[in-house]
Amino acid sequence: MNSVVIQEPGKLVIEQRALPVPAAGEVRVRVSYAGICGSDVHIYHGHNPFAKYPRVIGHEFFGHIDSVGEGVDPARIGERVVIDPVVSCGHCYPCSVGRPNVCNELQVIGVHRDGGFSDYACAPAKNAYNVPASIPDKLASMVEPFTIAANITAFLKPTPQDTALVYGAGPMGLTVIQVLKGVYGVKNVIVADRIEERLHMALESGADWTINNSERSVSDVLSAEGVRPMIIVDAACHPAILQEAILLASPAARIGMMGFSGEPSTITQQSITSKEISLFSSRLNSHRFPQVIEWIEQGKISPEKLVTHWMPASEVEAALTLFEKDQRSCCKVLLTF
Repeated sequence: MNSVVIQEPGKLVIEQRALPVPAAGEVRVRVSYAGICGSDVHIYHGHNPFAKYPRVIGHEFFGHIDSVGEGVDPARIGERVVIDPVVSCGHCYPCSVGRPNVCNELQVIGVHRDGGFSDYACAPAKNAYNVPASIPDKLASMVEPFTIAANITAFLKPTPQDTALVYGAGPMGLTVIQVLKGVYGVKNVIVADRIEERLHMALESGADWTINNSERSVSDVLSAEGVRPMIIVDAACHPAILQEAILLASPAARIGMMGFSGEPSTITQQSITSKEISLFSSRLNSHRFPQVIEWIEQGKISPEKLVTHWMPASEVEAALTLFEKDQRSCCKVLLTF
């Protein structure tokens, strides 16, 4: 089989490997589609501190179970499945309180262990979720990106009466916009980004109005409109955003942080406690796959609005470059296997 391997930072090869054999409790998936995420690019460039090399990347993938390990019902062979990349121990404190995404022994498929940019991939059977016939093959790998939005919004508990501000109209921000509007019915969703084409994508995903913050500051625009958001989501992940969000937020607001920047943010305690602002961080997802599959089935979210390119896996290097460099016309790239 062919596998996309990052041998070391900056060195990608398509390698011929033997078919993997599923271990006890695992399934083997014949991969059909896999999505490119920013974390894949970071592993490629050596900027992900959790990755071990060499590594088959890819944590957003869909396919069909073609083999099962010991203890797995053979009747599962043939199932159409998407894979939750979060592999947890099940017994540490985070796992015991329903937070397997920050398990003490966390392994992420495509980061700590080999992922889905391969003709075949193995995963724990419990991580393989059946995809209903109403979700087409070519969009099924989009379930995972929306679990990220499902996770942060579960903390923020949006209501229809809220005004929400989303920083960043990249793939993460766009999934959050769709969930805020389509699932929670938030009446007013504002989106800030520096790329006009991304702001257009935000409007297509349901944003009510947008701010190009390369032209005007978010603070100036919201002050002029007399708006104080009750929910703010940082999906742009720049260290300067957090303090601005705290200052702009309404009293009793909720702020969600989705980023992994290693640079420090300067914030003041007074600006948080004086308004009793709640700060939430979110990593990956905690058992959100069934929820997102249901949302897609019910038409509450529209993954097709985010996919701009399908490319063969043999062109993975060009696909990674496109995803990273062309933020005006490219949003999600799906690899075909």
